[in-house]
Amino acid sequence: MLVRRCPWRSVQLHQFWRPRQIHTREAIYDKRWPDWEVVIGIEVHAQIKSRRKLFSESFTSRPGETPNTTVSAFDSAFPGTLPTLNPKCVELGVRTALALNSKVQPHSAFDRKHYFYSDLPAGYQITQRYAPLASGGYIKLSKGDVSVGITQIQLEQDTAKSTFDGLRRTSLIDLNRAGSGLMEIVSEPDMRSPEETADYVRTLQAVLRCVGSSDGNMEQGSFRCDVNVSVNKHGHAHGTRCEIKNLNSVKFMMIAITSEVFRHIELLESGRSVPQDTRGFDENKAETFNLRSKADSPDYRYMPDPNIPPLLLSEEYIETIRKSMPDLPDATRARLLNLGLSERDTDVLMAIDSGREVGFDGELGKGAVYYFDSLAQQRDPRVVVNWMTHELIGQLTARKETFSDNPVSVEQLGELIDLVQNGKITGTSGKLLLKHIIANRSSSAPSVLAQELSLEAVSEGDSASTRAWCVEAIEALPDEAEAVRQGNPRVLNKLVGKVMQLSRGRADAQTARVVLEDVLRR
Repeated sequence: MLVRRCPWRSVQLHQFWRPRQIHTREAIYDKRWPDWEVVIGIEVHAQIKSRRKLFSESFTSRPGETPNTTVSAFDSAFPGTLPTLNPKCVELGVRTALALNSKVQPHSAFDRKHYFYSDLPAGYQITQRYAPLASGGYIKLSKGDVSVGITQIQLEQDTAKSTFDGLRRTSLIDLNRAGSGLMEIVSEPDMRSPEETADYVRTLQAVLRCVGSSDGNMEQGSFRCDVNVSVNKHGHAHGTRCEIKNLNSVKFMMIAITSEVFRHIELLESGRSVPQDTRGFDENKAETFNLRSKADSPDYRYMPDPNIPPLLLSEEYIETIRKSMPDLPDATRARLLNLGLSERDTDVLMAIDSGREVGFDGELGKGAVYYFDSLAQQRDPRVVVNWMTHELIGQLTARKETFSDNPVSVEQLGELIDLVQNGKITGTSGKLLLKHIIANRSSSAPSVLAQELSLEAVSEGDSASTRAWCVEAIEALPDEAEAVRQGNPRVLNKLVGKVMQLSRGRADAQTARVVLEDVLRR
């Protein structure tokens, strides 16, 4: 087997331990706090997109499911139940590690992290504090020449979900989420501003979605951030760090960091010290608040989990996963730029693609980049991206729909582009045809619809139809026609637009302009 287990006594803990790296960066001037340096690190808890939980056969719950329906005896800590490691969670964790340039450890092990809380049925969480799945690595941010180091990537259980019923003044526990697989991705303290932190989170989300290991959805709680912030004078040692827990949006994360930085500066400038504590964030007040004093590792009473032997991963297993990895966002961006796309079009396409659905067990959805690649195989990439980003996405946005709601197949949009490029229909008619397909969810071929809707372009030999539309346009806009006769050629554009309206886009705009000028000279 590629994933193996062995007895505890065959592996020593010192084999897993790695010293924490110390990263330094040049001082960055920020006009918001000119005399201070901000140091930020993030612990991300990303839910693994696996059909089943980390140590049980229960299905991973989805948003909106009835509480306490996807929970096994082990998830609820029923006495006598034993864990069984889900190999798919291991595979998706390895995918993530490879995508983040981390070293996948051939030996890793699970620990029990003890603390008491109502949403933790067993009184401990199974995690990988001392022997993580992967260590080291980095992720390059999208802006500037900045790379953020990765300390380690570990697998662990999620907790249950607690909600407070204000009417009955009671807390309710939903065990659906208990035992779901998480990846804790711990960064080095390499970020120096709220903006860099936001860039890190967005870039990490794109990577996880790209490899299919997590959907990275902050709003639904499957991607949660704990941010560590410290402040120090330029040239001095790093200050005392405080942790802000469970930030659920990039916007609120940036506000929380800014608020925390100003709180630290205010304390230090008044001669007081910054107490090391764990804090929450009040979205209404836009400020952090104290939750508890910061717990150190000994407070959690970590111990090896006696029911889960160490996990051994062979080089063959790791290489098999490496060979199956999709292109990562950086490689995809470079490829699109090499095709002649502009930076703007590439950014738009990548942004749309990053929101694609991630299926369970690493099933990768076919997003905007796949759609584009399919269209651009035998067509001009710049023409294709123009139709996708300006017309298709534009019309979907006008209907308050996203690309995942797109009813236009690759074959339909490809044929529509070909009809326009070959002069069978005009660009205006193509836009009308696209609007019809989206509005009616039509599966018919564009060529058939063009005939049914009378949107085929007027042939060069059919000058009578174009002339008739021009005469009708002049009669409908007599003031504009007179202005053109008096020597104002710019008004001619309005008459051309009227011709296009009357012809429903079938007339050629340049031909209409020539005919209008001829009629107006008579």
